[in-house]
Amino acid sequence: MIKRKLVVIGNGMVGHRFCEKLVEFGGTDKFEITVLGEEPRRAYDRVHLSEYFTDKSADSLYLCAPDWYRSNGIKLLLSEPAISIDTIKRKLITNLGTELEFDELIFATGSSPFVPPLEGLNKEGVFVYRTIEDLEQTLEYGKKIKKAAVLGGGLLGLEAAKALVDLGKETHVVEFAPRLMPRQLDEGGASILKAKIEEIGVEIHLNKQTEKVLGTSKIEGFEFKDGGSLKFDMLIVSAGIRPRDELARLAGIAVGERGGIIVDDGMGTNVYGIYALGEVALHRNFIYGLVAPGYEMADTLAFNLCSPGNKPKVYVGSDLSTKLKLIGVEVASFGDALGEKEHIPIVFKNPRSGVYKKLVISPDGKYLLGGILVGDAKAYGNLLSFYLNKIELPEEPETLIVGSVSSENLFGADSLPEEAKICSCNNVSKGDILSAIRDKECYDITSVKNCSKAGSGCGGCLPQVTSILKAELKLQGKVVTEYLCEHFKYSRKELFQVIKVKSLKSFPDVIKEIGRGNGCEVCKPAVASIIASIWNEPILKHREIQDTNDKYLANIQRGGTYSVVPRIPGGEITPDKLIAIGDVAKKYNLYCKITGGQRIDLLGARIDQLPLIWKDLIDSGFESGHAYGKAMRTVKSCVGSTWCRFGVQDSTSFAIKLEERYRGIRAPHKLKCGVSGCIRECAEARGKDFGIIATERGWNLYIGGNGGVNPKHALLFAEDLDEDTCIKYIDRYMMFYIRTADKLMRTSTWLEQLEGGIEYLKDVVINDRLGINSQLEEEMNSLVNTYLCEWKDVVDDPEKQKKFKHFINASDTDPNIKFIEERGQIRPADWVSDQLVKS
Repeated sequence: MIKRKLVVIGNGMVGHRFCEKLVEFGGTDKFEITVLGEEPRRAYDRVHLSEYFTDKSADSLYLCAPDWYRSNGIKLLLSEPAISIDTIKRKLITNLGTELEFDELIFATGSSPFVPPLEGLNKEGVFVYRTIEDLEQTLEYGKKIKKAAVLGGGLLGLEAAKALVDLGKETHVVEFAPRLMPRQLDEGGASILKAKIEEIGVEIHLNKQTEKVLGTSKIEGFEFKDGGSLKFDMLIVSAGIRPRDELARLAGIAVGERGGIIVDDGMGTNVYGIYALGEVALHRNFIYGLVAPGYEMADTLAFNLCSPGNKPKVYVGSDLSTKLKLIGVEVASFGDALGEKEHIPIVFKNPRSGVYKKLVISPDGKYLLGGILVGDAKAYGNLLSFYLNKIELPEEPETLIVGSVSSENLFGADSLPEEAKICSCNNVSKGDILSAIRDKECYDITSVKNCSKAGSGCGGCLPQVTSILKAELKLQGKVVTEYLCEHFKYSRKELFQVIKVKSLKSFPDVIKEIGRGNGCEVCKPAVASIIASIWNEPILKHREIQDTNDKYLANIQRGGTYSVVPRIPGGEITPDKLIAIGDVAKKYNLYCKITGGQRIDLLGARIDQLPLIWKDLIDSGFESGHAYGKAMRTVKSCVGSTWCRFGVQDSTSFAIKLEERYRGIRAPHKLKCGVSGCIRECAEARGKDFGIIATERGWNLYIGGNGGVNPKHALLFAEDLDEDTCIKYIDRYMMFYIRTADKLMRTSTWLEQLEGGIEYLKDVVINDRLGINSQLEEEMNSLVNTYLCEWKDVVDDPEKQKKFKHFINASDTDPNIKFIEERGQIRPADWVSDQLVKS
């Protein structure tokens, strides 16, 4: 069989994906394939190009092994772009004079950065952000400068800004539009993103039209049309893209008025046998600037070329969904994110926590048309499934982004049809994932990603991919393992039981007995938490494996100081204790703030001051409030029947009793509770890990709620309980959670994922279904009876106090700690560029 000659111009991400698909569909048996690459290296991942600033190596960016092309019978010519094409003679010539004949020719030339026609942008110090060579030049020039700017506030512009921040440069972003990422975000989402980016020291300049480029031979800044100016030493231009269609134009191939090779739904041009893919293709008068649509085009064309007898695939356009992390901020958008069609918007915005979520739903409220997530994009994968697969929304769609119901438990992997699209980046369906598991024996997430490509793009679909994998493995009767990390072949739940049964009381003993290696930042704090939950020893006995906050028994704050939060059970405090706190705050010049948990936060303490502050507080009758630990924090209360005319029970006394019982108990995540004296719910008990609300006949117990980024209402567990029964149920519930939850899992998530849900938990706690209630009660009583104030443990031990200083070999304080005065109190001084933390 004589093979047809197929030439691919371009070896970028889309060109490489096309080659992969040719191999997958048997194209190497039908075609003699040659690929022309303009760059000196094989295809690499441009999406994660900014990682090159950190790694300084292209190895982690390459999309294939060095011999992949050769081993698959494909000829790859690097640093050899095509310079002319003869569509009549079906020949092309490269820059080295190589003449290649072709039967099929594929343009995968991508795009080039758009540089605005401003006089002076050819000066020294101006760079674009497109290739590894661009980055290498930027890195080299960046060694000589301190202040840099990015022209363009879109996806690539913000990626470039992150790279400059990582290099420790004072960074500015100049954007012509009135908001960042104007194609993906609305004003609300963009304002939150702007605030979050500015927090790390990047200055954002919006609505800026540049009138003049400053400098003679080197760039020195901009003058704007509004009269303002900005001085800088280096500029990265990221103002959009232009299709690389110049070869097609010269060859007489039809291009759009504003650029791009015009293609039909089969990716064909106006010249038979010549096709275009990716950012160079103009499909239905639209240029796609994302890699996922290019992958869909590559799949369509490769299938049609390799399967001429089958029904051809048709490319009808792509969803522009995207999820990424911009300068440490999660950002995602999908569908009609800007609400350009008739719709109903549902918006959640919390500027304080830097979170913005928007759902764009159909006028009848049945379907999700699009959405925006900024600051917290955990729901992206599930929301995308609703959108892509036209799953009907719940009656209260707002619960998908805020409320007591999460999108995770509204539908599972089993409820989606096999044709449902899971990964929009790589156009992977649920059926494709199942095929990788069933036919290629991919039994872990890594092999599923490699075989199906699902989850190898932005990663937003990984929760769904993992869910499908687990469900299929269970159907096949295989054991589904959830190891804590590479050092332990146990889940957190299994590790808890093994440590307890084997009476292991230190991390070296645990790793030696049942682990391997030296441990990591995942398993060390998890084991520390388990040891504390079982044996209740002072956590500083295992100081070397604690997180920073637990090492210093205080929360580290911006500027390098710590906060001190003494326990105030139930929020009740005497005037003398209030005065004592005030005296301590004055003595050490601390900032004071009332917390949402009815306590007083003292901020601005240096490490060396912590034991001194604790001693003064302890002498006045206070103890640690455990605000720094994954432990019982507070039991919030209203004044109840003792003062309130609506109260039906003494909520304050009960709250104090509970807080003093459960104080300091370590758990997989922090625990917050509340007791309300009547149904008016002033203590917000239904937003807590457990909450109690008074009735005329006793107390109603609610469990599994939380506030924060994803608030959840607690669920009613039992009604009209007396105090002793209520405490007994809480004892059992808390210990069962401590035993079985995964690391860093809130009670709400644990309850959602618990097989059988709240009805099963009632059966365990109330009816003793597992026959373990006496053990749970005994374990809780052991923790209660062995309580020790962790602050007092340090105050009473001079050796432990030696750890509380800034420098190992000197008693000096940290010279970088600086404060300014605001509203009569101190606060950390604003960050400047040379204080930015380099990541």
